[in-house]
Amino acid sequence: MLPQCYPNYKTVHRRFQTWCQSEVLRRVLTDIANELRARGVLDEEESFIDATFAMAKGGGADIGPTKRGKGLKIMAIVDRHGLPLSVSTHAANHHEVRLVQLCFDFYMIEAKPENLIGDRAYDSDPLDEELRRDGIEMIAPHRSNRSRPATQDGRRLRRYARRWVVERFFAWVQWQRRILVRWEYYPQNFLGFVQLACLLILFKRF
Repeated sequence: MLPQCYPNYKTVHRRFQTWCQSEVLRRVLTDIANELRARGVLDEEESFIDATFAMAKGGGADIGPTKRGKGLKIMAIVDRHGLPLSVSTHAANHHEVRLVQLCFDFYMIEAKPENLIGDRAYDSDPLDEELRRDGIEMIAPHRSNRSRPATQDGRRLRRYARRWVVERFFAWVQWQRRILVRWEYYPQNFLGFVQLACLLILFKRF
């Protein structure tokens, strides 16, 4: 239910769709994130990347089949405090390694992270080299079935123990019931709700 001070729900929904199509919420997120970085609240030196699965029951584009059913992935990069630096949605049948660069297309601040920490899903030598050319060091533990020589420094892998901050971020976001399951037919509308949840997290730091 909408507050009484709001107009008719159809008007609200139409305005929300317009904002999603014109990326108004994304621009607001970018401005807020850069303001927080200028105040020293955001710290991109050590960042964490991960994805979470969301069921999709409303149909539409950008939905992929998985063993858990049809759905999508919410990709996120957060700083060392668990505050979002990038958030995007993609079909669930894409591997996370292939979505890393797409995730940087939604990056909110100007400075890229010096260290990007992920789980074993991001153990990829080509990805490491690609990010290193951009000045980003990927830190991810090797898979148990890896056949190539180890490339990760054990001392740097200690940072992996702090990866719980990105898991906490997803808990914050999916505490919003609207984001647990995608009912929106248009993917940009669901992304808009995810961006709204990120705005709520960032506004609490002002």
